[in-house]
Amino acid sequence: MPEEISKTALLAGATGLVGQQVLQNLLETPYYSEVKVLTRRPLNISNPRLTEIITDFDKPDRTLIRADDIFCCLGTTIKKAGSQEAFKKVDLDYPVRIAEFAKINGAEKYLIVTAMGADTKSVFFYNRIKGEVQEKLAAMKFDSLHILQPSLLLGKRAESRLGEKIGEVFSNLFAPFMNGSLKKYKAIESSKVARAMVSLAMKPEKGIFIHDSAALQQY
Repeated sequence: MPEEISKTALLAGATGLVGQQVLQNLLETPYYSEVKVLTRRPLNISNPRLTEIITDFDKPDRTLIRADDIFCCLGTTIKKAGSQEAFKKVDLDYPVRIAEFAKINGAEKYLIVTAMGADTKSVFFYNRIKGEVQEKLAAMKFDSLHILQPSLLLGKRAESRLGEKIGEVFSNLFAPFMNGSLKKYKAIESSKVARAMVSLAMKPEKGIFIHDSAALQQY
């Protein structure tokens, strides 16, 4: 399948919980001949198909944001970012700017991890920003746009987040009861989200697709 082997992927957010595993999946599949990563600092990973692009996300080089399929795993928290404005920059401005440049350069697919509850009309700032990024990306009319909306993410993080630790405890307690319509609220392993993201990129269907946490649990 030569047309598949020649495809290129570009990943933004390779050092986060999901992004690390997306990168691993991308490098393990022969589907992509080259995997580009936008990163602020070297990843110290040796792989002949990996191209690291050291990037200032405030001033990215438009000519370098070029690939068939774009994977966006950028994300932070208001606490870590330091303010709502700084959070908005990472979770809205950066993903949209990357999408704009990628579209100009011929990208066909854009895949992004947002969150359960993403909604431009949400009373919660976090969910509102996630909704805004979805809305802006949808307006760009990529051949395929895949929006992944996981619930609470499980996995080993570089930093400790008390709220999420508490959420994990409650999720484990109530997991046996989260079936049917409640399944989308069940916490999900970050590895499943990563596998879903890469698998979805290989599907030929065109359009806008929103995948809730229940759907992502299948991967």
